[in-house]
Amino acid sequence: MKRKIQLISLLTVLLCMSIGSAQQSPQYTQYMYNMNVINPAYAGSEGTLNIGVLYRTQWVGFEGAPKTVTASINAPVGRNVGLGFTAIADEIGPVKEQNIFADFSYTIKTSDIGRLAFGIKGGATFQRIDFNSMTAVEEEDYLIDRNNVNNIYPNVGVGIFYYGERFYTGFSIPNMLETLHFEKKDGMISNACEKMHYFFTTGYVFDVSENLKLKPSLFAKAAMGAPVSIDVSFNALINEKLEFGLSYRLDDSVSAIVSLFVQSNFRIGYAYDYTISNFSNYNSGTHEIMLHYNVDNSRQGKSPRFF
Repeated sequence: MKRKIQLISLLTVLLCMSIGSAQQSPQYTQYMYNMNVINPAYAGSEGTLNIGVLYRTQWVGFEGAPKTVTASINAPVGRNVGLGFTAIADEIGPVKEQNIFADFSYTIKTSDIGRLAFGIKGGATFQRIDFNSMTAVEEEDYLIDRNNVNNIYPNVGVGIFYYGERFYTGFSIPNMLETLHFEKKDGMISNACEKMHYFFTTGYVFDVSENLKLKPSLFAKAAMGAPVSIDVSFNALINEKLEFGLSYRLDDSVSAIVSLFVQSNFRIGYAYDYTISNFSNYNSGTHEIMLHYNVDNSRQGKSPRFF
């Protein structure tokens, strides 16, 4: 009986995550180093070719928990244009998705210290829902139509990004089209549509001394019918080599973040999220690994960027 209750709870949670979260916005703790994924206006803003890879496994120990792999590349093209490309593989329970997006940005100089970029992204999501991978204990526990679903969803997004050498503020809507997740069939599956998510990011770099910089940042995500998600992070950068800090996600988790510049243009990062909600009893935390490479051929003599 206990196993039956646990399985029904698992099915309920995974279906809710699949309907409410899949195809919309994978969660990131190291968002400050992964901003072109959520904001197309970021493309090309660093002035160099940037390549990033991130792997995140969420809620370790909970069967069917989210796993995300992200690969991205962006670079300036000419004086004001930036281009980028992002591929995201996301898996939540029976839902597997591959997202492919191309980014375009255009930047204008607003002052000696600031630039304003406008961005647009376009692409598609390839979604597969394997209901046969979900096993019920008893015949009456079959809560859903078990026919698999395969769909392709086009999407577009927009964003703005205002930045200087030591600050940034951005707002974006990565997915603007409300597309249906499931087609209605004979069974208990009803239509569920993707809602637009609104992202806001901001951060600043403070010089404490020649060898120490403090980097507070904030990330907020909102969608109709869902609670607002807010991350507040505070990092310290030592000798422009080692960075570490803490992050708090409102009513959800606390995180430790550390990254190391193996070379001046190659960074390795790791983050661990400890769940503080009631869900903490069912998982042992979240791990996130990030690699970031910066082809720094054109920045000789220029001030470094610290985000």
